[in-house]
Amino acid sequence: MIIRKTKKIKDPNRKPGRGVYILPNALTLCGMFLGFYAIASAINGKFIHAAWAIIIANIFDGLDGWVARLTKTTSRFGVELDSLSDLVAFGVAPSILIYKWALFDFGRIGFALAFLFTACGALRLARFNIQTGIIKSFKGLPIPGAATVIAATVLFCIEILEYSPEKNFLFPFITLILAIMMVSNLKFHGLKEVDFREKKPAWILFSFILLLFFIVIHPTVAVFILATIYVTWGIIENIIIIIKNRSQKTEVKDEENKDI
Repeated sequence: MIIRKTKKIKDPNRKPGRGVYILPNALTLCGMFLGFYAIASAINGKFIHAAWAIIIANIFDGLDGWVARLTKTTSRFGVELDSLSDLVAFGVAPSILIYKWALFDFGRIGFALAFLFTACGALRLARFNIQTGIIKSFKGLPIPGAATVIAATVLFCIEILEYSPEKNFLFPFITLILAIMMVSNLKFHGLKEVDFREKKPAWILFSFILLLFFIVIHPTVAVFILATIYVTWGIIENIIIIIKNRSQKTEVKDEENKDI
């Protein structure tokens, strides 16, 4: 007697199983907690604590996605929770930090700029969520990058320069530029573009060791320099891309005119 195994046919109308993946979502909630802690610290005038909480939240923001992909526990629930966590930690928290530290003296203008940063961060996240396909490079400045620039600037001014802003127009300008860059079409690179499974030159590993050494020796200066380089290099690279595209368009037009 031959017993044949029949394959179970999946019912398309069947509801997905209940429950959530604990590890990646727990890491996401840790990032959200750091964002909430940063908000509370900024309100209480503890600006250094708030800035470091935002910077450390970057670690959990990277870990939750990496763990989810590694353990194959990605889910729509996790994606939505991650966006909400990012909005708290990198949208609301840096807005309140820069408002309480530097924009409060500007009155309604400072309040409006702080809200603009949060609003542009929310738009940036919404645009990212509706993108389809494999996303490696980013369209617009990522919200963690913008938040890190604000946090690093506050840390650098307080700990290194020992400077307290008194209606300095530089900080409203920085807040406005970062907000605009988040909703712009500028291209910024991400770690997903790097394939860590491939062999790399030895100098990359050596550079990473030097970077780690620099961070351990003086983390405030290291974070400020890295954040500034990331944003500045993104701007320079986009300018180069625009110039190349314009030169290519002029060459195409010249060829078309010659053909005519």
